[in-house]
Amino acid sequence: MNRGILLTISGPAGSGKGTVIAELMKMSDDFRYSVSATTRNPRPGEVDGVNYYFVTKEKFLSLIENEEMLEHTEYVGNYYGTPKAPVEKTLDEGKNLILEIETEGALNVKKMAPDSVAIMLLPPDGEVLRSRLVGRGTETPEVIEKRMEKAKKELNLLDHYDYVIINETGKIDVAAKKILEIVNSEKLRTSRNMDIKNNYFK
Repeated sequence: MNRGILLTISGPAGSGKGTVIAELMKMSDDFRYSVSATTRNPRPGEVDGVNYYFVTKEKFLSLIENEEMLEHTEYVGNYYGTPKAPVEKTLDEGKNLILEIETEGALNVKKMAPDSVAIMLLPPDGEVLRSRLVGRGTETPEVIEKRMEKAKKELNLLDHYDYVIINETGKIDVAAKKILEIVNSEKLRTSRNMDIKNNYFK
C-alpha cells in the first residue's frame, strides 16, 4: 500500500489536462509529474532534469536497447520517452507519478506496466471541445480541424483506458478530485496488497 501509482493521463488538445493536473498537485503532495528524456537540444530557460532529461542520441538508443525506457517515440528527427529508473524511484518513494501523454504512449506504458492506471480526460462533447480550441485564439481554422480529427481518433481508443473523466467547463477542481478518488481506490485494490496475506499473522 506504500508504493505509488503510475498514472497516464491522455486527452485531446483542449481537454484541460495541464490545468487539471496542476489543480491535482495543489490538492495533494503525493503526486509527481514525470520528466521525459529527449535528444533535442535544450531551449533557452530549460533545465536538465526539470523540463527534460537531455541526452545524446547514442545514450537514448542505448536505453532502448537495454530495455530501460518505459515508452518512447521519434518526432521530427528527435527521440522522446520515459526512462524507467526515475519512474521506479518515485513509485518506491510512495509518490504517485503522472505521465501526461499521447494515446500511443499511454498504450505502450500499459503494455510495459500493466498495473499502471490509464485515464482519458475529455470535454463534455465535441462542440465544447471546438469552442475551447477556437477560444484559445492561437490556431488557424485548418489547425483546429486537424485537432478535431485527431480527437476523434483518440476517442476511438477509449476502451483501452481504465477510467474516463469529463472535464466540465469551470469545474477543474471536480475533475482533479475524481483523479484523487481513483488513486485512493486503486491503492486498496487487492492485487496491490497481496503481501497482507503473507504478513498478517506474523
